[in-house]
Amino acid sequence: MSTADESRPVREEDAFDVAAMSVWLRGHAEAFGDDLDGTPEVRQFPGGASNLTYLLRFPRRDLILRRPPSGAKAKSAHDMSREYVIQRALAPVYPYVARMVGLCTDESVIGSEFYVMERLDGTILRKELPFALSSDEASTLCEHAWEALVRLHSVDVSDVPELAELGRGDGYVARQVAGWSDRLARAATDDLGDWSGVTAWLDAHQPADVGQCLIHNDWRFDNMVLDPTDRLRVHGVLDWEMATVGDPLMDLGGALAYWIQADDDDFFQAFRRQPTTAPGMWTREQVVQWYAGRTGLRVTAEQWRFYEVFGLFRLGVICQQIWYRYFHGQTHNEAYARFGPAVAYLESRCRGLVSTGSTVGDT
Repeated sequence: MSTADESRPVREEDAFDVAAMSVWLRGHAEAFGDDLDGTPEVRQFPGGASNLTYLLRFPRRDLILRRPPSGAKAKSAHDMSREYVIQRALAPVYPYVARMVGLCTDESVIGSEFYVMERLDGTILRKELPFALSSDEASTLCEHAWEALVRLHSVDVSDVPELAELGRGDGYVARQVAGWSDRLARAATDDLGDWSGVTAWLDAHQPADVGQCLIHNDWRFDNMVLDPTDRLRVHGVLDWEMATVGDPLMDLGGALAYWIQADDDDFFQAFRRQPTTAPGMWTREQVVQWYAGRTGLRVTAEQWRFYEVFGLFRLGVICQQIWYRYFHGQTHNEAYARFGPAVAYLESRCRGLVSTGSTVGDT
């Protein structure tokens, strides 16, 4: 998925029947003709805690295959059909999705459902910039990245039946507060701090939905592909598994929970997985002000405080879910040992915002 190929040999536990997949693909992707002759070299992309992503390298074309993790039981958490349909439906109205090739719901082919899409050429940003950017260029890159989110939020889902079906009507904010609070309770460990003040504040201060639009729910630089001919522009957006119809400010709040800036404390800096501290990168306040100006939404500091706290709370629950697995010996990946302290830090950060106010001014 990147010009600097990050693919690796397929892990033994994630291997599948490549020959059977190739036969299925040739029978369901006639538009690609001879480009799919033979059996492709298959490699796997690292990272990601959910669905698995593979590179299918044919002699004349590269494709991408997505499937659930090996042994996954909860189909609702790894719904290949949903992910495929969202991107296929978006393609005519949103320019940043890959072309879908085919969806296989017959689990006998490789042992699970899967879908195949075209590979988007370009660069994916990770923790550090792979090239030099001036401050002005970094600012331009930020604008283009957030413009891609504004364009997503501007899609009229009522005109696209497959997308409209994702909506559950008003009450998205309330459902999210209740749902993530329940997830935290179900992932509780003996060392979980007291989040009751935060969850009670979120429950008491939740606003009405400001709108109903398609939201990505995992908006980060490492889910974007930059244009191979212009590294400051977004060429594609990846990982649509959490996309749904909901409140756009909830999407923005969730995205900014991952947006570490240069003046954040050392512990929060350890969360950084994007090059958002580089000179010229926007602060969270700048992002909110720009987004509000671009969309016409007026967001006061007091209003934004809810979305900021919720985004950090949601991130804390995600960390706690991972820590729960490590705490109970369900995984022995030592990288997960740091998630317990991360949960405690995020609880403290949320409490600080609840008691002292938002770090973002009126917009």
